[in-house]
Amino acid sequence: MIGCFDSGHGGLTILRALRARLPDRRFIYLGDHANAPYGDRPSAEVLALTAAAADWLFRQDARLVVLACNTATAVALRHLQQHWLPQSGWRARGCNILGIVAPTVEAATLTPWGIGIPTEAGAVREGLVAVFATTRTVQTDVYGEEIAKRCPRMRIVQQACPGLAGAIERGAPAAEIDRLVGRDVHALLAATGGVAPDHVILGCTHYPLVEAVFRSHLPAGCRILSQPALVAASLADYLARHPYYAGAAGDADAQLHTTGACGLVGERLAALLPDFLAGAGFRPAVLA
Repeated sequence: MIGCFDSGHGGLTILRALRARLPDRRFIYLGDHANAPYGDRPSAEVLALTAAAADWLFRQDARLVVLACNTATAVALRHLQQHWLPQSGWRARGCNILGIVAPTVEAATLTPWGIGIPTEAGAVREGLVAVFATTRTVQTDVYGEEIAKRCPRMRIVQQACPGLAGAIERGAPAAEIDRLVGRDVHALLAATGGVAPDHVILGCTHYPLVEAVFRSHLPAGCRILSQPALVAASLADYLARHPYYAGAAGDADAQLHTTGACGLVGERLAALLPDFLAGAGFRPAVLA
């Protein structure tokens, strides 16, 4: 079984793409709605909450956990992989954790993640990449650093979007979402001097839920990189090379769990993704 984790609803955009790409795999989803959103939390809290979520998913028999949250990936993934997994004993039991930044950087730079220096093509690749993300993800500069390593001539402009993930999470009115997205796109274009980005990264998994609103404010011709599709393709490739983590084939089952109020979370899911997992309900989860 494959675990999928986010602070709230955003990771369901990733889960939806994973299930479409891997229909014969079983998934278990955990949304930490009681503590969402993570984007404005201190790094130490994000790390502790993410570790607790991974531990919970492994205890439900997941072999692999995908951090379907850019903030959790940017802040916690390296520590979890290098320190927490071996210290907790989960690595010895054959478990692993992956994030969602690497597939996105690979797509933006056309460079495999393992190549941390410019390739011949990367050294001459140019263009403007816009990153919209939470405050904490922007502060880590993970997208700026990793893209610059591979394509030093590319220009990266990052825009923090305070309050946007939270507004999406609570089902804010369309007018409020439009105002917040418009504010952030205007601020980014002011930073670029009005130059339209060549590529746009929606660096929070909540943002694909309002991708149409971003498109309405961005200049025509901007290419939005679809993080859910990129992550799904990357995981399919990873499982082809590491079939152990795929687990036994199933019936495209997906269990949904939340640390929040199950009924309220389910209502918001129905409003945000009415055609996704129709009739599926959330079950309670308590993190240690």
